[in-house]
Amino acid sequence: MEKVTFTDQTGEELEMFVLEKTRLSGSDYLLVCDQPEGDAQALILKDVSDIASDKGKKEASYKIVSDDKELEAVAALFESLLDDVSFLMDQD
Repeated sequence: MEKVTFTDQTGEELEMFVLEKTRLSGSDYLLVCDQPEGDAQALILKDVSDIASDKGKKEASYKIVSDDKELEAVAALFESLLDDVSFLMDQD
């Protein structure tokens, strides 16, 4: 399982494990979690890199998917791709 390091807006680094990658409606998404196995906190991230303005830049830019409809659609896609994954959504 691939381990990647993300840097948040404050500059703090966070290591996550990439469970799966997919593409939906022209956008790329990552399913990441905080542990390589077992029950884990997971996030669905959307690639929001601007390819036109980021020429030569090797790092991608990701944003946590927060729109409920988009989140449900991408979560359903990840569940269909991964046999042993199901999501419990946090209700704020």
